[in-house]
Amino acid sequence: MPEGPSIVILKEQVQGFKGKKILEVTGNTKTIDKTLLAGRKVVDLRSWGKHFLICLPEQTIRIHFMLFGSYSIDEKTKAHPRLCLRFARGALYFYACSVKLLEAAADEVYDWSADVMNDQWDPRKARKKLKEMPDSLVCDALLDQDVFAGVGNIIKNEVLFRIRVHPLSKVGALPPRKLTEMIKEARNYSFDFLRWKKAFELRKHWLAHTKKICPRDGNPLVKVAKLGKRQRRAFYCEKCQVLYD
Repeated sequence: MPEGPSIVILKEQVQGFKGKKILEVTGNTKTIDKTLLAGRKVVDLRSWGKHFLICLPEQTIRIHFMLFGSYSIDEKTKAHPRLCLRFARGALYFYACSVKLLEAAADEVYDWSADVMNDQWDPRKARKKLKEMPDSLVCDALLDQDVFAGVGNIIKNEVLFRIRVHPLSKVGALPPRKLTEMIKEARNYSFDFLRWKKAFELRKHWLAHTKKICPRDGNPLVKVAKLGKRQRRAFYCEKCQVLYD
């Protein structure tokens, strides 16, 4: 599943379509009326967390890539696009994704202060939301898109390793300093992810995710296929990541 930084890269790649008119809409999506979109002008291309947003006058096309979604620009790379938008010069193709037409402008739908990669990100609001979920496991809280929009499983595993917190720790049991670190590193690691992804070296920098040995103490890392309420894969060190419960 693409995480927030990957959606930011997509947003940057397609800015050339901003202000352009959609000439043709095709694809096998059944969730929107494609005939309503032809002739509409793209007024902006934005991202919120894991959502890619194609902003039209008074409406927004929301693309969510789910677990296996992908995209291509100008060239069709897979047989059956979920959605294809053709312009006078170029096209956007989206595959194996969720497509939804929001009957409102993006600013009316999204809380930009919850997006860890947005300029309006507000760590104080994140802290307030976390205080309201003391019994949640930190591995679940980091994946809560209402709190940390854009954080996915890779970022979750790496943030918890960075701050030395066990994924089964409870939010309410974290010392104030550790809660601050978790909020801060959710954003910091997201921007590190973005930089490494653009340089095609993301995997080289993973310290815990998919790894077998802790780089800090040489202890075998624990791998759990499904952890927490969200049942996501986890990698962590039982020696240097403290369990707060």
